[in-house]
Amino acid sequence: MANITFGVGTSHGPLLVLDPDQWDIRTEADKVNPGHPFKGSIYRFDELMALRRNNYLAEMNALPTRQGHYDRCQRQLDKLGERLRAEAPDVMIVLGDDHKEWFLDDKLPALTVYTGTEVVNRGVKNMSKTRDSEAVARRRYLTEDQVYPCAAALATHIVQQGIEDEFDVASSSISPLADDGGPRCVGHAFAFIVRRLLNDKPIPMVPVIVNTYFPPNQPSAKRCWNFGRSIGRAVRSWHEDAKVAIIASGGLSHFAIDEEFDQRIIAGLQTGDGDALTREPESLFQSGSSETKCWIMAAGALSDAKLKMDLLDYVPCYRSEAGTGNAMGFATWQ
Repeated sequence: MANITFGVGTSHGPLLVLDPDQWDIRTEADKVNPGHPFKGSIYRFDELMALRRNNYLAEMNALPTRQGHYDRCQRQLDKLGERLRAEAPDVMIVLGDDHKEWFLDDKLPALTVYTGTEVVNRGVKNMSKTRDSEAVARRRYLTEDQVYPCAAALATHIVQQGIEDEFDVASSSISPLADDGGPRCVGHAFAFIVRRLLNDKPIPMVPVIVNTYFPPNQPSAKRCWNFGRSIGRAVRSWHEDAKVAIIASGGLSHFAIDEEFDQRIIAGLQTGDGDALTREPESLFQSGSSETKCWIMAAGALSDAKLKMDLLDYVPCYRSEAGTGNAMGFATWQ
């Protein structure tokens, strides 16, 4: 029988690869974003600036603070990688969102389990064609394609358990095609785990693709918690003798950081309190903050595993005095 022996929660945002003096590249995108969800309302950037600008945010956005926060994040990513590699699971189930990398407007399933035998992280042959500096581009992208093996048998079992538990979970066994006729690149939520935590040495994975971002069929926080519990049941009933890790990729609050929301979520994760995690209003799980649902799904999967969450760090990485940026979280369950 398989067992869940380890869990990881990690942010994966661009501020983790951009040098702190380049975070303003993302701030420019914030300025033209027509709507930033924050505490249940929607604001333009200038409205956020008028609402939130204060001495705290000015200090948090200063370059020395940015650098300190970047360094803290890198230390925790190193620690997560060390712990994951030391655990050496046979399979990792990676819970992540999709930014129209895998699914496009012709189909956007709420919950998808990839049941194929492999996915591909596409390489970038000419780094100068990216919008990043070459140093940053080499952190973000491979130069050659890399195949990531997938645990198809466990993935199929998760789908079957989900159907038994009355989830209309989609399954996908073949990578969709890119414009060049090759396989579409696996989403960044999944590639980040292999690249940054595993140093490009993949462990067989089950990609679980959650449509946290795009209306009208975003699964609720409660749905994510309950599907996580279904994943946990599937692992425990799988006939293989295997160590399985559950990994949540993404979050926490962004692009308008909400530290109060993050602290409530972290408290619920630490105690495994599904009621607390799922009673947060859906209006708070929008835009990038929606990725927090992947952590809630992971907590559901881990809820019967008797593992304790260890919060390594919480780092609110502000990139503007309007309070935009990415609140980074790093945690393990052991």
